[in-house]
Parts: sequence; C-alpha cells; structure tokens
Amino acid sequence: MTDDEAAALRRWRAAAPDAVLLDGFHALKHALRFGADVLVAVTGDKDAMLRLAAGLAPDLVGDLADRVTGVRPAALRELVVRVHPTAVAALAARPERAAGLGALHRLPRRAPVVVLDRPRNLGNVGAVVRLAAGFGVTGVVTTGDVDPWHPNAVRAGAGLHYATAVERTPVEELPPGPLYVLDPEGADIRDTILPDDALIVFGSERHGVGGELRDRADELVALPMRDLVSSYNLATSVGMALYHWAATSRSPLVPGRP
Repeated sequence: MTDDEAAALRRWRAAAPDAVLLDGFHALKHALRFGADVLVAVTGDKDAMLRLAAGLAPDLVGDLADRVTGVRPAALRELVVRVHPTAVAALAARPERAAGLGALHRLPRRAPVVVLDRPRNLGNVGAVVRLAAGFGVTGVVTTGDVDPWHPNAVRAGAGLHYATAVERTPVEELPPGPLYVLDPEGADIRDTILPDDALIVFGSERHGVGGELRDRADELVALPMRDLVSSYNLATSVGMALYHWAATSRSPLVPGRP
C-alpha cells in the first residue's frame, strides 16, 4: 500500500458516515462540474479513468488527475458495496439544506419546481433529478418519508443532485407558486401553458397525487395516453411534462454535451 492510498483510505473512512456517495465516473464528473465539495475520490485504475475523461470530460482531465487517488482494486472493494464498472468512487459533502430551500423559495423563478408526492422508488427519484438537471428547472421537492439524497437515488441521478436544488419538505412547506397537478381527470397538458413559476406535481404510479395536494391544485393536467394503458413510469411522465414546458416557454436549452 502506498502512502497516497493509505491517506485516501483514512479520509474516506472519516468522511463516509455523513457524506454522499458518488458511484462511478459520471457521478463524479457531474458533481465536479456543478460545484460539489468532493472530499475524497479513488479509482482502481487511474490510467483507464483518465482515458475515459479525455474522451468524455476533457474539461476535467487536469482536476481529475490531481484529485483522484489510485488504489488497489481490493481496497476499492472494501470501500463500496458494489464497485462501478468504471472503478471510480468518491464522497462529497451534502449541500446545506438552507441553501437548497432558499433556491426553491426564491422568487421570481425562471423555471418550474418538480414536486414528487410521496415517491417510493429511489431509482425513479434519481431519474427525475437527472431530468430536472437536464431541463434546468429550479429544483426537485419530495414529500413523504423517502430521502431524495439516499445513495440509490444519487446513483440513479448520476451525480446531478448537485446541478439543481433537491430537498424533502412537508406538503404545507412547499415553495410558493401555482400548483399544476398531473391527474388522469385533468385537462390535456398540450392545451396548457405551464408558467415558469409553477410547481408541477406528480404522484406515484400506484397511488397518484394525494388528496391534500390535489384539492389545492390551481389546475389539473393530464398527459396524452392510449386507452387501456394504466400509467407511465414516473420519470417518463416528468420528462414529458418538462419537455412540454420547455417547448412552450423561452427556456434557453440547447443540445448538450456528454
């Protein structure tokens, strides 16, 4: 074991109880691009990681070369339950809750807030965060008892929790703004303009949006769907709604890079 590896392992074990796990190269790449406080980063194959960075993140090659410590594959397996195929893992500080809530509550907003009412599937939560980051929305708020920063959600979000505000709040503490609730009985979303300050509310596939939020809705809207099909996947629904918002707003989206 080299001195650098020993030091990295000590930093990892000290930080792990309170830190966010960034699982894989893409999670680390996105977290760095969006200003995460990365506490320690390791890889089981530094040369392979740098080759990957040269092709997919040339803007970060120098930073990654300095920041990521090469460790023995056996040591990496001791740190993470499931080693990512890229053999890269990192720990980052979770953003301060006050900062996330401040961004969500700040008016005027240039993009909506996505609200997930009592989600259950952590993979879906992460996929929604990834969509929200891609569309440049203000943030993602969850209600209920699932932590949107759970490691499984962060893994599905590919590190893009750091690209937008992600918080959990009670229903009564949601950010301000008109509520547009996705509901099968709502008006066709294609005939609706979603304002930039909207809260776009989605329920789970099984239960939909709860009665409290449904009753508070400024407008119920529905996605077009073929008869006899019961529902879309949650992340698919969010993607469709955000695409509609982007297509009908002055969103400055352009085709992205890897």
